Amino acid sequence: MHDYGLEFAKVAIAHLLAVASPGPDLAIVLRQSLTHGRRAGLWTSVGVGAGILLHVSYSLLGLGLLLRSSPTWFAAAKYAGAAYLAWMGVQALRSRARSGTEIDRSADVDTTTSARSAFVTGFLTNALNPKATLFFIALFATVISSHTPRLVQTGYGLWMAIITGLWFSFVATVLTRERVRRAYLSHGHWVDRVLGIVFIAFAASLLFGARLLGVFPHLPA
Repeated sequence: MHDYGLEFAKVAIAHLLAVASPGPDLAIVLRQSLTHGRRAGLWTSVGVGAGILLHVSYSLLGLGLLLRSSPTWFAAAKYAGAAYLAWMGVQALRSRARSGTEIDRSADVDTTTSARSAFVTGFLTNALNPKATLFFIALFATVISSHTPRLVQTGYGLWMAIITGLWFSFVATVLTRERVRRAYLSHGHWVDRVLGIVFIAFAASLLFGARLLGVFPHLPA
């Protein structure tokens, strides 16, 4: 008899380690929360969690292995992810210092970005991250048995999506405490610029890692 409890424990631990590690998801929740407020941070977190469902869906359908086995499609995914992260990095680098009036308005009003925009930002950040793709392909190929019923595997996926959303919602809530956010708004353009460099570094790591793997053999050394 298959021990689903043990399998679930392995899935949960692997996922928690992945979620807790610094990456684009944490960086975007950090920026959205500090720049646009708690509401935007929470919706961004929900978007990140929804992105998990996308990875789970194609893994259940077997499309993850197909993607990994096709250099062309996997390269396209890496290009898309790197381009999106680089674009966010450039946007963050263009951040300017706020005036006193802007600081007061931003600190008091939590509607500087729409819920839909925040959700889409979180979703795309997670969905276009090829490292997340590799994580879920490996998880479903090595940790989760092929004999595990699809319904049980779906339950694992829902758990990971919910926990991801809750974790980043907690992060967003902590970051948007009034004292923390007002301090950020006063000097936030420097934080934004650092995060811009971080996003561009993530994008570069995707391309550089892909080149080492031979996915982009045409890139210059």
